[in-house]
Amino acid sequence: MENKLARADGGGRCEVQIENLPHSLLVEILSRLDLESLCSAAPVSRTLSFAVSQTLSFLSSIDLSDFSPSAEILNGVIRENRVFQSLKLDCSRLDDSAIVLLSREHLQELVLLKCFKFSSYIFTAIGDNCPKLRLLTLEVVYQYELESPDTCMKAIDHMLRRCLHLESLYIKFPNQYLGPGDSEFFKFVLPENVKILLLQPISNQQAMLLIPTCFRLQSLSLVLDIITDELLISIAGNLHLLLELCLEDKPVEEPSVLNDLTNTGLLSLGFCSKLKRLSLTRSKENCPSSFRRVNDIGILLLAEKCKELESVRLAGFSKVTDAGYASIIHSCKNLKQLEIVNAFFLSDLAFHDLSDAPRSLVEVKLISCNLLTSEIAESLSSCQNLVTLDLSGCKSIADHGLMSISKLCKLTTLDLSGADITDSGLSALGMGSSPIDSLCLRACKRITDRGMSLLFHGESSISRTLTTLDLGYMPGISDRAITIIAEYCRKLSSLCIRHCFFVSNASIKALRSLGASLDERRSIRRLDLYNCCGLSIDSLEYFAHPSFLGLRWLGVGNTRLSGKSRGKLVELSRSRPGLSICVSGCAMFCNIGWQFHECI
Repeated sequence: MENKLARADGGGRCEVQIENLPHSLLVEILSRLDLESLCSAAPVSRTLSFAVSQTLSFLSSIDLSDFSPSAEILNGVIRENRVFQSLKLDCSRLDDSAIVLLSREHLQELVLLKCFKFSSYIFTAIGDNCPKLRLLTLEVVYQYELESPDTCMKAIDHMLRRCLHLESLYIKFPNQYLGPGDSEFFKFVLPENVKILLLQPISNQQAMLLIPTCFRLQSLSLVLDIITDELLISIAGNLHLLLELCLEDKPVEEPSVLNDLTNTGLLSLGFCSKLKRLSLTRSKENCPSSFRRVNDIGILLLAEKCKELESVRLAGFSKVTDAGYASIIHSCKNLKQLEIVNAFFLSDLAFHDLSDAPRSLVEVKLISCNLLTSEIAESLSSCQNLVTLDLSGCKSIADHGLMSISKLCKLTTLDLSGADITDSGLSALGMGSSPIDSLCLRACKRITDRGMSLLFHGESSISRTLTTLDLGYMPGISDRAITIIAEYCRKLSSLCIRHCFFVSNASIKALRSLGASLDERRSIRRLDLYNCCGLSIDSLEYFAHPSFLGLRWLGVGNTRLSGKSRGKLVELSRSRPGLSICVSGCAMFCNIGWQFHECI
């Protein structure tokens, strides 16, 4: 960026030195830029640096969650600002020494993500320095080897006693450290204004102690060891203002008959008369279990009693069939979002007649439901307000289904992971008018480079709207496909090509052109190259400045780039302070499993 502004004028060129602009005008121009653009402009000149510093000092909301700032960068952004009320931050490069920077008296909203270098002092500092907080979100890794659970709990209790204005509280400990029988976790009392609560993890026993004290809650989200009838009955009996309920459990063994969720528990939710959003899921992370004591009767009773539901998510209901799921679709007339995961007996018949289905339906996710075929796509094509469609893991979706999907004129998000589609199906999607901005074709192994050329061409709607694309685990994808994508997908910001063995340095060279010219293109921000064994160490040269200026996350695990060239990766990271380089094979942006991975 040069130290001047330029504009075309009557075929000539007029250049204005930044130093000659009135300071107030320069600050006004800068105030219209986003935070990233401001930080990019600051090093250009002393004049811009001073103006940027002034602009930063007046920001009321600061979002640094898109990359991992160092303490130095954080200090530069917020040092002079005494008025910002909202701070959102990726803390993966920060430790306790940065707490003094981010705990400010004037804060009302504080979101701290990926805090795996902080001790429990973070809770104490927030309690002492942020008395006006209304919203707090913390993702914290508990340091087993440094402090006891009792020390951590006392710090949380200290914070809650001082932050009396809290209305929304999210505390996530991704690594569980308290046993199911440890009830000390909830000896403290939540501030009386808390209306939104998320806790992870928490045992069933701990939740039973907590719920009777939280009668003002409107939204409750818990990740438990087990969901039981007793828990749901307690929620229904105490939380009469509840609008949203999200419960997930991760049992370590098969639940007993007397300690599990049954139809009785679902029936009790009928007393939550205001309930709008419901999510009940059972994870197989620790044990291959399911809600096998709930059947169609339980779901039918739920649908009959909770007709005002607008969002439903059900995962792990192995005994429920088409009749149960269809009752939700036809009874809940205000339904906007429906997600069903691992439904062994869900087939196309549940969606056979959608003539009286809610017109409000905008999001449908039917994940890993193996009995579904392309007929489901044909049925859903009548839902013309559909914005999100996720059929990932439904392996019998074929080209015929894509022809139906292409008729959805409002569709922006489509996930077809593992589908049995071919290049011909992508041709139909490319000729459609859906304004898709996020497309996942992961593990669609029958798709080749030709499919990409049929999907993306000069006249296709999707090539003008697409920002996120996942082509992972597709052996038919090579440099030719990536070159086509780089040429036509002008707005692409996130690309996953992990396990694409025929991708080489030529693909990286093609991708660096995104954002290189002064047209409507934008630089790619997230790039997943995990296990792309065709890449050589030389491909690192393409990431050197000024290429890939907007890149914020790069995944290079299990490639030649993460082997003997580790020193070059460290050098690249130092030269690009806004770039996180993952060598551990994490999913995009390390949002899952970040507490265990290595990031340069």
